[in-house]
Order: sequence, then C-alpha cells, then structure tokens
Amino acid sequence: MNAPQPAAQLLCPDPAAPLIDWQDAPLHLIVNPRSGRHHGGPDELTRRLAAELPPGARRWHVYQPRTPAGLPALAARVVARAQADGGVVIAAGGDGTLNTVVQALWEHEIPFGALPQGTFNFFGRQHGLSADGAQALAQLLDALDGGSVRPVQLGWIGGRVFLVNASLGLYPELLEEREAMKRRHGRSQWVARLAGLASLMRPHRRWRLHLTRTDLDGRRHREQREATTLFVGNNPLQLRQVGLSDAALRQGGLGALTLAPVGRAGMLGLILQGLAGRLGQAQAVHDFDFSSLDIDLPGRRQVRIAIDGESMTLPLPLRIAVAPRPLWLIGAQGAP
Repeated sequence: MNAPQPAAQLLCPDPAAPLIDWQDAPLHLIVNPRSGRHHGGPDELTRRLAAELPPGARRWHVYQPRTPAGLPALAARVVARAQADGGVVIAAGGDGTLNTVVQALWEHEIPFGALPQGTFNFFGRQHGLSADGAQALAQLLDALDGGSVRPVQLGWIGGRVFLVNASLGLYPELLEEREAMKRRHGRSQWVARLAGLASLMRPHRRWRLHLTRTDLDGRRHREQREATTLFVGNNPLQLRQVGLSDAALRQGGLGALTLAPVGRAGMLGLILQGLAGRLGQAQAVHDFDFSSLDIDLPGRRQVRIAIDGESMTLPLPLRIAVAPRPLWLIGAQGAP
C-alpha cells in the first residue's frame, strides 16, 4: 500500500508542485515603493496584512530595499529565509520588480506570489492577477489557503530569466529615455507612451545580427539580418496587442521579431500599425518562433539588453530559450 500524501500536498492538484504546508507557510513580502502606481507602499501593505491575518494566524514579514540598487541583494536574503522556514516569497511592484525577485527564486522550489503595481502589468494581467492592491492581496491569500499554484513558463537569456520580454537595439534605448521622462513628469501609461513615441521618431543604430535559430520542430537555421531591434516575447497579451501571433507560447516556445531600418515616415507607419494591432503585417517586420536562438554581433563583446522593462549589459554571444524549469505562481489563472 502506498503511503498517504501529506494533507498540504493534497490541496495542490499538480504533483510536481513544491511540497509545502500551504495553510501555514510563512509569507515573505518584498515591496518596491517606487513602482509605477501608488498603492500606499509597505505601510499600507502591512496594514492590510494585519487586518487579513490576525495574531495567531499565518506568520508574515514585509521587506523593502533602502535603495533601488539594493533590491537584488534583498531578494537573495529573503529567498534564503523562505528556504529555511518553508515559506513563500511575494513581490509587490511592476514587471521589473517581479523579475528581480524571480531572478533570486526561480532555481529553488519556492512558490512565488505577485501583487502587480506597475505601469502596464503584463505579467499580472496574463495570469489573472488584479492590479487593485486590496483585491490582489485577498486573491493571493485565498489561493494560498487552497494550495492554488501553477507552473509558468519563463524565458532565459544569457543566464538570466525574463517574465514578459527581452530585446536589444531600439527597445533598450527607448526604456532609458522613458525612465528619464518618468522622473521628470511622473509614472503613468501616458508618460510612458509619449516618451516611447519621441524616442521612436529619432534615427537609430543599425545592427548586423548573426542568428542561429532552432525551430519548434527542431530544424536549425543560420542567417544574418540587418535590424534596428530584436524583440523576444514571452507574454501572449503583449504579442497580440501589436498584432503578432502567440502560437509559439502555447507550444512551449518563444515569439520574436526583428525590425529592419526605416526612415521617419516608415517608423510613423509602423507605430500606426502597432496601435492598430497589425504590426505583424508590416514589411519591415520579420516575426518568427523558436525554441532557442543564438545571437552574435561580430566585433562586439557585449550589448545593452532590456529585460522586463529594465536595461542592463550582457556579454556576447547570447542564447535565448525557454528556462529549464518553470516558476510556480500562486493563484495563476489561464491566460486570457
């Protein structure tokens, strides 16, 4: 006769999920008070937790970095604490904040919870997570009590994971200019969109990309392509928003596009097609699916990359693929 499973594991329908005590696991919450939307910060989250979890209920801890640069080190410490006490890690912030916490967590068997508080919240929206602070916390606590957790695909680039997208070329430049405008005019979708529009209408560097692609069926292709940007998507909402297919994501792969150099008039046309959800139909856009993609830029040792809205420099050559293990997301719903 097989030994009975622990009651906590019976709550979770996926036998591959992390084995924890879902109803008593401590909560370790990391809050980025500088995220796009105002949600009251750590003090407001502490107040809500105290109301939802009275003394004698589940243990919880709230952490915040002293500076934005301190978030990765804080995330590593919090993950170590969750490993030690059998807890779960929760991040409150935008997609960039969620990514930073997941970087520290994804190789460990620790469930992850997200309280989306960013400008666009593509990750949260994909998985049915509310952007309303009070509602998101209530949903998360209900999911924890029921052991509701699902595996979520992550992208992988140069040893780092991404939740939503990764890119080189035009998009990292756009992000840096967008952040500068946000610092001057506030963090809102309109500021972000106007900053992006201004950046797109300026001349941009051309890149000679050397690509080796493995398709979803295992076939390999080598090509050289001149482009101003290479964009890789792991979020069906974002891909469909501009008129690109999300079929690769449903098959366990990733979707990508390269954008050929165009003038101002051509860029304006691309912007209009993107707003109309028809970017995939533009002649300057080459979109494709893959299971792995190797990228090199001859003559360069490193390149500026944007990952989930954050810009960084990574060494060349680069490999992009689906991460070798999923993220176990608490309360995730089916992709809309």
